[in-house]
Amino acid sequence: MNEQPYEAVGQRLQAVRQEIQQFIVGQQEAVDFTLYAMLADGHVLLEGLPGLGKTMLIRTIADVLALSFARIQFTPDLMPADITGTSLLQADAQGKQQFVFQEGPIFHQMVLADEINRATPKTQSALLEAMGEKTVTILGETRNMAAPFFVLATQNPIEMEGTYPLPEAQMDRFLCKVVLPYPTKQELMEIMKRTTTSQEITLTKQMTAAQLVEAQRLVKDVLLADEILAYAVELVSRTHPDNDANMKPLIQYGSGPRGVQSVIKLAKARAVVEGRFHVSIHDIHAVAKPALRHRLLLTYEAEMQQMTADDCIEQLIASLRQGQHI
Repeated sequence: MNEQPYEAVGQRLQAVRQEIQQFIVGQQEAVDFTLYAMLADGHVLLEGLPGLGKTMLIRTIADVLALSFARIQFTPDLMPADITGTSLLQADAQGKQQFVFQEGPIFHQMVLADEINRATPKTQSALLEAMGEKTVTILGETRNMAAPFFVLATQNPIEMEGTYPLPEAQMDRFLCKVVLPYPTKQELMEIMKRTTTSQEITLTKQMTAAQLVEAQRLVKDVLLADEILAYAVELVSRTHPDNDANMKPLIQYGSGPRGVQSVIKLAKARAVVEGRFHVSIHDIHAVAKPALRHRLLLTYEAEMQQMTADDCIEQLIASLRQGQHI
């Protein structure tokens, strides 16, 4: 396999990462996994408290990658047609009335679904077809999305007032879920320096949409050894309580096949960003939590112990290492 295309794309992606970090302080996991997911042609769910920079992060990535951008503010009264668009009756040059389709914001290359869990489940589900099939069917007519096409959704923690849990089917459509932590004191200092002065930061576009599509093609061709694939399959299969006695008291439902797909796709993307054309076991470990944390439903017992999905995934990885499944 020719290594040069992977090295060139890796260098370009490193430049993209550095450009984003000129404007975004901290949030390294969010930056990295948003890039990984886009390279893997997937969608991202970002969770964090209001004011942590979720919207600014996504807008910055769209600018650096030169992608058309649209923001949808999800509210309880948002309707599906507000997302997909609708047909309006308009007069043509001859004065005849005819229906003309007005595209909704979903037809941009990068769509920010801001505070997605503030809308009702019916409106949330309007994204399902677009995310899964990259098409939208309106009044019996199927329309294609832009290429490339990404949905990056932000949500506030479920416990906050005025939020609705995302349906399981929609949660599964997201390639990964990234949790944004509260910034450290040093990061807060830097944020204040960048946002409370007259200094302006100008972002430079580092990739085009065509280059991103080419990078996605390279990601698909990254080498994956059978033993690495078997390890990923073993890891995900153990999220099912019937397959691991230690997980039975903790996990009510485990990940489906999309969980394995997400782990492999993200691991391949991570390898390309690092300038490699093969997946390592470290790639699997690095992507396991974001790829699987939103696909596990914990038991009441686990919640009483204040355990999280990340804790369960850590236990599974530790168990596989002890059992020498590497």
